[in-house]
Amino acid sequence: MRILEWDIELTPMTVYSWSLWPNFIPIQQIEHPQEMLCYGARWRGEKKVQFQSVHHDGKDDMLKGLWALLNEADALVSWNGAGFDTKHVRTQFLLNGMTPPSPSKEIDLMRVVKSQMKFPSNKLDWVSQQLGIGKKMPHEGFQLWLDCMAGDEAAWRKMKRYQIQDVNLLDEAYTKLLPWIANHPNVNLYDNSDGCPSCGSTNIERRGFMYTGVSKFQRYRCECGKWFRGKTNLASSEYR
Repeated sequence: MRILEWDIELTPMTVYSWSLWPNFIPIQQIEHPQEMLCYGARWRGEKKVQFQSVHHDGKDDMLKGLWALLNEADALVSWNGAGFDTKHVRTQFLLNGMTPPSPSKEIDLMRVVKSQMKFPSNKLDWVSQQLGIGKKMPHEGFQLWLDCMAGDEAAWRKMKRYQIQDVNLLDEAYTKLLPWIANHPNVNLYDNSDGCPSCGSTNIERRGFMYTGVSKFQRYRCECGKWFRGKTNLASSEYR
């Protein structure tokens, strides 16, 4: 199973506003909408993080490079990707005359954390530090984006390191959260294997049974921490 861990950065919108206070901005006051600035992506199990940007590669090559990766992926690991990255990237593909890449499963780790845990913050930086896997690379904030848009080479070097660090944190967070992902795609179906449906390991053990209202199944636990059940119904009585 080909799993792609990925993250993007966008430019801010340029708008006209009558006030510094939060308010509704009509579409007539949009000077320039958001665009994709860069992306980082890494195949699960590989060390290299692939990085492309409008500055280093040009917009067309950057979008084509990302499209090729998404087209090859069976699943996408992200942090808020289902609600942010994927939708923004699809918008960019559409506006640039590109067709959709092949469908893939979304593994949005922020949604896992929000549904399964109760952290004070669901941001990647906070959760990563709490899990002891590292933290996001510090930077000067909004100014970094402005400097990159202005073509500053030093700013782009920092943006690249920032993007790569985000993807590396994703990989570590995915490993920690894997047994908690209830709707993880079954890797056995993709790899023609017979092991843990989440990680593929064959180091599993029987741990009692799992019951429904009318059925009984063998229960298993994998070395990754994932609990799952067998597919054979062990309840044979017609009254059960």
